[in-house]
Amino acid sequence: MKKVNGNIKALLEVKTVTKNEIGEGVKDWQTLKTLYGWLDLSNGSADYQNYNAKIQESTHVFICDWQPLDVEESECRLTIAGKHYEIVLIDNPMELNYQLELFLKYVGD
Repeated sequence: MKKVNGNIKALLEVKTVTKNEIGEGVKDWQTLKTLYGWLDLSNGSADYQNYNAKIQESTHVFICDWQPLDVEESECRLTIAGKHYEIVLIDNPMELNYQLELFLKYVGD
């Protein structure tokens, strides 16, 4: 089977929370994996309004080769070229283990 490959380097980062001297939670991001794939803009307007609310709110999609990711969408983000994207949905289309589609929401630099 051919690989997706890609020309975009993305860092899959996981959120960690530690407590400082006065007990406040301090959020930090640790790189879990480096992914190579393709980033595409999704316009967010679809003719099918009832399709999937999570996909409707995404601004971009990142497609890369399949690999096991043992993380929940809510605890990680993708950083590409210094820009941060919230992961809305991680999809393994038809469970073929060929590619991953990460639906993203741009959140800033």
